[in-house]
Amino acid sequence: MSSGVRVAAASMELFMQIKMKKDLRFVTYRITDSSEIVADCTGPTSETWDDFVGHLPEDEPRYALVDIPYQDQEGMDRSKLVFVHWSPDGRTTARQRMLYASSKLAMKSALVGIMKEVQANDMEDLALEGIQKKLRG
Repeated sequence: MSSGVRVAAASMELFMQIKMKKDLRFVTYRITDSSEIVADCTGPTSETWDDFVGHLPEDEPRYALVDIPYQDQEGMDRSKLVFVHWSPDGRTTARQRMLYASSKLAMKSALVGIMKEVQANDMEDLALEGIQKKLRG
């Protein structure tokens, strides 16, 4: 099901910036009242995963791209760009959850080359150690 929400051109520019220049740690995105996915917040590479989590609202969904550092199975330092769909349980309206769920495909389709995804509904889902373990696998 498509929601009719479109990805703003500026959102795509930030996607290319984090993917190609690697000068951002994260970009969060929100859906506006005019049914457009726009950048909400960015974080420089000096920020951490905890800084990113601190930018997520407690009562609204968000999409995000996060460049996550991890060590591969051989112990080599790596990083991977991960798509995060944040939809906090019990704190969002049914309308918000439906809008973000039905717009996720449009967002992911625009993000060519992003293979990993995290669906997070509470802070436990955002535990960095568990996400890094999935990246190693």
